[in-house]
Amino acid sequence: MSGGEVALRFDQVGRHYGDLRAVDDVSLSIPNGQFVALVGASGSGKSTLLKTVNRLTLPDTGRVLIQGEDAADLPVAALRRRIGYVFQGIGLFPHMSVAENIAIGPRLSGERLSEARIRELLALVELDAAMAQRMPDALSGGQRQRVGVARALAGEPDLLLMDEPFGALDPITRDALGERVKALHSDLGLTTVMVTHDMAEALLLAERVLVMDRGRIVADETPLALLEGAGGSIAQGLVAVPREQARRLADIPGRGSA
Repeated sequence: MSGGEVALRFDQVGRHYGDLRAVDDVSLSIPNGQFVALVGASGSGKSTLLKTVNRLTLPDTGRVLIQGEDAADLPVAALRRRIGYVFQGIGLFPHMSVAENIAIGPRLSGERLSEARIRELLALVELDAAMAQRMPDALSGGQRQRVGVARALAGEPDLLLMDEPFGALDPITRDALGERVKALHSDLGLTTVMVTHDMAEALLLAERVLVMDRGRIVADETPLALLEGAGGSIAQGLVAVPREQARRLADIPGRGSA
């Protein structure tokens, strides 16, 4: 994996619910500027692990370090100010306008975003400035999730966490927004960790793929290495799904005929 200073480190992190080891002794480092996808079947622990970063879930054992600082030692508000977080369910406040939703994080920290900054954030996610005064129920699902991404970027974070961010979107919208996030990751110099159950999405967007199973990291590979057969049986079981879909598409009767 690429070198450089470490943006995020999990040091023997564990989270248990009774006898269930949702996260089981995970240790890994993510360098500054890397785009990482965290994949696995439902219940593998990927969302739980992600939530230990911004203390939505507290680990029972181990430490999470952000730029070398123990997340447990930082005030929660200050910690979350440094992290952009995109929810699976979007999570916009229905009684607030788009502009108010985008500005909520900085506002809670005592900062007021200017109208110019709101327009800039909307432009980053390819939404027209006129959207600022609309209410969430006037937007499509894709537009709402773009607002969710703009909100995550409002505090100018270095670290962006995304928990199944595109799961509720139609395939065309999902693909377009994924590519936009990938471009923003590069343009803004972010470190990005994205949880997804979709291996094709992970292979297309990330430069590093972590595979979880029963609370543990069982594979840590580049997309190319996974496509070439690396990572072990669980990882290859996930890769087999988009590979089989591609094969079936290629075998559609009449494909390629005049």
